[in-house]
Amino acid sequence: MLLFPSIHIKDGAVARLTRGEGDFAEAEVLHSDPVARAAGFERQGFPWLHIVDLDGAFAGCPVNVAAVERIMQAVKIPVQLSGGIRDLEIVEGWLDKGVARVVLNTMALEEPVLAREGCRKFPGRVAVKIDSRGGLVARTGWLRTSRVKALDLALRFEDSGAAAIIYADINRDGALGEVNREAILDLAFALTTPVIASGGIHSLADIAALKSETRAGVAGLILGGALHRGEIDAGEALKLVASC
Repeated sequence: MLLFPSIHIKDGAVARLTRGEGDFAEAEVLHSDPVARAAGFERQGFPWLHIVDLDGAFAGCPVNVAAVERIMQAVKIPVQLSGGIRDLEIVEGWLDKGVARVVLNTMALEEPVLAREGCRKFPGRVAVKIDSRGGLVARTGWLRTSRVKALDLALRFEDSGAAAIIYADINRDGALGEVNREAILDLAFALTTPVIASGGIHSLADIAALKSETRAGVAGLILGGALHRGEIDAGEALKLVASC
């Protein structure tokens, strides 16, 4: 199992939206320097970084390009990038810049045929992010919910070459509430594509519980606010996932 520390970038700083409220103006600033934060995670031993261009996600196009590029120049570990990636030209552009894996969210929901084409064109380098509220896929900003079931959307990408399905329960994401283990496992059992869990992971106990389900297909965890705030100790978390 892999651990992905997340760095959400808003206005050049590390920020976090909470409780799926979608209140972009009220994002909490966690750290002033995303490059320093990324370098710190690399020193701690994390094998990947999960970066979200938060401004780009709401704008529908890349915004914090310079900050992402500086992070990639500062670290050697692979970067997984989400936010504002809405067409294949942007996908290819980020991959050419050195991003190891791009993450499609809105594009996967609104243009699944094009998103599948991207997965096939760049096998193993494109992941799909599904934000779920009550089992249905939520749209950008989290204030609107589609009529598409999270599982149905995930199944559309089963044979596409997608690297992973990233699943987040947005009612728990950033809220430091209980992880939605049942929903994660239901998805993992239903898919052959690896599942990366995101949202509500706030303790070593949560990590241990999901680590025990790697055979079900839970391949990774994205750690957010709890890691930034010190609720989760990085060294202990990495030691836990490395243990048998």
